[in-house]
Amino acid sequence: MPGASTAVSIMLQVTERYFAGRLKDGGWTVKLKAMIPSYGQSLIANAALCRQVRAETAAVLNICYIGQNQKARSAAL
Repeated sequence: MPGASTAVSIMLQVTERYFAGRLKDGGWTVKLKAMIPSYGQSLIANAALCRQVRAETAAVLNICYIGQNQKARSAAL
């Protein structure tokens, strides 16, 4: 059963399908980018953006970001 991990993705798919005009002409894209800074960009194709999003998410959730630990370990070696 889908949960929170898929809710945003599904909401974006519905919005893009049924409100394409408002995304294009109604300013919704600007609002979506304010809420989801990576909206419309590929985290697969843009590794730097992916790392940035993960680090920001970890900071907001107050959890350890593994990528930061790897950098610290590499620097210590």
